[in-house]
Amino acid sequence: MEIWINPACSKCRSAIQLLDAEGASYTVRRYLDDVPSEDEIRAVLDRLGLEPWDITRTQEAEAKELGVKEWPRDAGARERWVAALAAHPKLIQRPIITADDGTAVVARTDDAVRDALSR
Repeated sequence: MEIWINPACSKCRSAIQLLDAEGASYTVRRYLDDVPSEDEIRAVLDRLGLEPWDITRTQEAEAKELGVKEWPRDAGARERWVAALAAHPKLIQRPIITADDGTAVVARTDDAVRDALSR
């Protein structure tokens, strides 16, 4: 199991605390320092069953500068979104846990963290 975190994020810190409390074995990836490649982002999206716009933090200053809220949300624009996430990792929703069964969850709640643990 791997968790993508920003240590400054309270949701990330809460997820780590819950993983620790449950005695989970996991690897931490500080994705702002160890930026995922476009291929890694595509793989996580496949595991999540989501599209890149579903995990984009559209309220971030960088998102506003890029104008992502106005971008199309369709198959033709998918690669543009993936490229933006790779180039601006701050836009990636967090935390993301990749579960041992090959799936992943955006673990912003305790229930989502527990869901990942149960997989």
